[in-house]
Amino acid sequence: MTNNYILTPIAGLIGLAIAGVILRTVIKKDGGEGKVAEIAEKIHKGAMMFMKREFMLISLFAVVIATLISVFQNPEYATYQAIAFIFGCLASSLAGFIGMYTATKANVRTTIAAKNEGAASALSVAFFGGSVMGLTVASMGLIGLGTLFWAFATGDHKIHVAEIMEGFAMGASLVALFYRVGGGIFTKAADVGADLVGKLEAGIPEDDPRNPGVIADNVGDNVGDVAGMGSDIFESYCGAQIATIAIAAAAGARISQNGSAELFEKAGILADKAETLMYLPLALTTVGLLCSVLGIIMVKLMAAKEPAAALRIGTIGSAILFIIASFITCAQMGLSNNPAFAVFAGAVGGSSSASSPSITPVVNL
Repeated sequence: MTNNYILTPIAGLIGLAIAGVILRTVIKKDGGEGKVAEIAEKIHKGAMMFMKREFMLISLFAVVIATLISVFQNPEYATYQAIAFIFGCLASSLAGFIGMYTATKANVRTTIAAKNEGAASALSVAFFGGSVMGLTVASMGLIGLGTLFWAFATGDHKIHVAEIMEGFAMGASLVALFYRVGGGIFTKAADVGADLVGKLEAGIPEDDPRNPGVIADNVGDNVGDVAGMGSDIFESYCGAQIATIAIAAAAGARISQNGSAELFEKAGILADKAETLMYLPLALTTVGLLCSVLGIIMVKLMAAKEPAAALRIGTIGSAILFIIASFITCAQMGLSNNPAFAVFAGAVGGSSSASSPSITPVVNL
């Protein structure tokens, strides 16, 4: 199984390349002209400037926290955990940056597509724009966690791989805090300010682009709902995997110390499978990325149908593929089907909310 660990970061790189291809497809769409293009460009530049400024502030905090980690954590792995922390900050920030760039480009193109070509074309543009963010989040997670696991799970620091990877989750959490909270505060301040000055003092209608505060409000909406949400999902995505890896590592350590392997064997888990169990969440998310790509293709193929039906087919279809893939993955790794049944339960619960979705077009213009 050791030789397969490198497949996870490689899959992440492939996913990132696919996201790049989709982004290029979105950018090629008609971006409009005249006032529409002018307003969209202002929102795009404002959002990117906000991201750059916030990244500079996050960098200062990240350096301080990384230094504290390297000083106060266990000397056996403190340096590596600090490096993983910085790695987590960079991965989450890059995912948010790419997602923000894509969203602010896709917004206006969705509007133009809806006006000129209809709902099917608008769905493709909007869905592809969102897919870039989703694929980037998943891919950066696989690259970060996969690289750390490949580097440390089989080396001299094998016993501390879970602690080292926890640094990555801490970095992702720091970025999520800044982007989510900072973007939310910014958009609310801009929204209230635009209403007070525009509607009450100047008599300008709400959300009128002549009011500069409205542009700031739309910038904040993108920061909070795209970069903030993306970094929040990234933190949860990575944190859940690291928590599972830590549980498997702790179970393996307990077995080696007190010989209570029979407790785990009754659950279908053998004592000598501890390392394999630690890699299992990464293996599942690796095949999950492939299932997500297939789901995106499904939506594209069904885009000519009613939008809600296309999204439903893509969501449920990818979930079904992932359930099947989880059973195959567990079998290939020589594990019990119990983790696959847990995946099945989670997928059914998550997909049930998509059984009757409603589509509400929201374009930040």
